[in-house]
Amino acid sequence: MTAAQGVAPDLRRLGDLVTVMARYGFSEMLERAGLSRRWLKPGSLRTGDADSDGLTSAERLRRALEEMGPTFVKLGQILSTRIDLFEPDVIAELERLRDRVPTVPFSELAAEVEAELGQPLSEIFARIDTEPLAAGSIAQVHGARLPSGEEVILKIRRPGIRRVIEADLRLLRHAVGVALAEWPEIARYHPHEILDEFARSIRAEMDLASECRNAERVSAGFRDRDGIHVPPVFWEWTCEVMNVQARVKGIPGGDLTAARAAGLDLKRIAARGADAVLHMILEERFFHADPHAGNVFYLPDNQLVFIDFGMVGHLSRRRRDELVDLLYGIVERRPDRVTRILRDWAGADGQDDPSLEVRIEGFIDRVHGLPIGALNLSELVFDVTALMRAHNLALPPDLTLLVKAFVSLDGMGRQLDPGFDMVAAARPILEQLVWQRHGPEAMARAARDRH
Repeated sequence: MTAAQGVAPDLRRLGDLVTVMARYGFSEMLERAGLSRRWLKPGSLRTGDADSDGLTSAERLRRALEEMGPTFVKLGQILSTRIDLFEPDVIAELERLRDRVPTVPFSELAAEVEAELGQPLSEIFARIDTEPLAAGSIAQVHGARLPSGEEVILKIRRPGIRRVIEADLRLLRHAVGVALAEWPEIARYHPHEILDEFARSIRAEMDLASECRNAERVSAGFRDRDGIHVPPVFWEWTCEVMNVQARVKGIPGGDLTAARAAGLDLKRIAARGADAVLHMILEERFFHADPHAGNVFYLPDNQLVFIDFGMVGHLSRRRRDELVDLLYGIVERRPDRVTRILRDWAGADGQDDPSLEVRIEGFIDRVHGLPIGALNLSELVFDVTALMRAHNLALPPDLTLLVKAFVSLDGMGRQLDPGFDMVAAARPILEQLVWQRHGPEAMARAARDRH
């Protein structure tokens, strides 16, 4: 492909995106970014469009992202974790983002897979359900049966989706440069780093074999723990454009009526799920980044199956230890320690900010001494990040998936058990980690290292 041939599709895509944004009332922002009306498709703006329909700016943003397609839906879903950057009304709308994509005929899906595998799917599977079980922006899911009789799930990438997403990433890269030139104050939020993290995440999600490698890595972490399962992978037929996993015969995580009818203990399931996710985050440091009810099945004896490992997070040991130190600073009423960690995370330089430390001290005083059951982890996270937002501090991009996982877990736990207490669920693991970081042995090691 020549450079000119590569640019033309990007320009057409840019016209599509500008048209959607203008229709939802973002014309002024486009003008400031140098994207004038010459990019609009003829007849694309209609009287009574969304900018004059009484929608809030947050609602218009969410609708625009949905129309702009999979890249922007995924970007919005990631940005919904950035409670350190956006006000609650924007976060609430971004959390409502859903893939709204038509299904693809199975024959179109099969063509790319068969080219990759070098044989017809009919020679591999005894039966394939051509009606999809689910359709997402990146992949479509179909049921199938192996010649052995085992039921499996085929997750197949939508044809042409990589080309669309790569074009969108190029345009986003350019858009960040334009935005920094027009609004230099946004540099403190590290937009290039946010985009880099997003690009890595969505490219990994497009590699369906990578999802299975993630699944097996998580599964290995539960080898010696009861009650948590991950569907086995059939590697013989798994590749970048399709993965094959065992089909789960369980109760979908969102069907609480069926779970109760089956005699399951929802409180026990909530506790087990929380323990599993916290184990992934704090001990394995490799975790399912979206543990909501749609990615879980329930089995007899209150067992859980986690599915869909397209979006995972990884914590370095240093970052995990910083989280433990942050907790220790709150427990030990050390606002100076908490302030230092938050400023380090935000890459803040220059003089200290005494007003931030005062506000953090007030926050610690407010939560300190409350019974465990009175604390709400989601509210704590929102409070801390609201403080950061008020002082123009941003979380490092590698922590955004952690926030997403915590908030998803807290929401799922409260659906299962209205009295669910994630702080209490986290306490045993956190106490162990705090002890490892600050107990007598750790202090003795630190003393030896100083001499």
